[in-house]
Amino acid sequence: MFTNYEIYLHYVGDQVVLKNTRRLCATKPIVTVNGKFPGPTLYAREDDNVLVNVTNLIKDNVTIHWHGVRQLRTGWSDGPAYITQCPIQPGRSYLYNFTLTGQRGTLLWHAHILWLRSTMHGAIVILPKKGVPYPFPKPDKQKVIVLGEWWKSDAEAVINEALQTGLAPNVSDAHTINGHTGPVPNCSYG
Repeated sequence: MFTNYEIYLHYVGDQVVLKNTRRLCATKPIVTVNGKFPGPTLYAREDDNVLVNVTNLIKDNVTIHWHGVRQLRTGWSDGPAYITQCPIQPGRSYLYNFTLTGQRGTLLWHAHILWLRSTMHGAIVILPKKGVPYPFPKPDKQKVIVLGEWWKSDAEAVINEALQTGLAPNVSDAHTINGHTGPVPNCSYG
């Protein structure tokens, strides 16, 4: 439940970094935002201007797509690499700047280049304007749930194999809920 409606992320200094992560009894480096998997949840209100400064500290180019956010006159902040923006090169930063016009609800943000979206993703929660009620009875409790997938191997290797063979990519080894695969027998964690 949101207890303090005055705290929102209108400006975030996010860093794209590698982090060793253990799932399905194995550890591998994954691309994350600020070392979190899934990445941080952003909170804002309808009609807020959102500024997110992303610094790329990995060897690959990156972009972030704000899935479902209406980009009205801010197409350069939409995130599809080589379509609406040039990717953020290693060691460089980019300031995403957009307004949440006429939107409420929970949406998704994710990387939009290569298969980095498999680990570099999170939620963006758009609350009603201050003083405007929800269009339904106020919930007793709210919890953000982010569904995802997990591959034991490197996700880029999975897509590269598919491209070479012409077949569909291998199915993920597990689904995740808020980044977790669930307990695995005879394994210290995930």
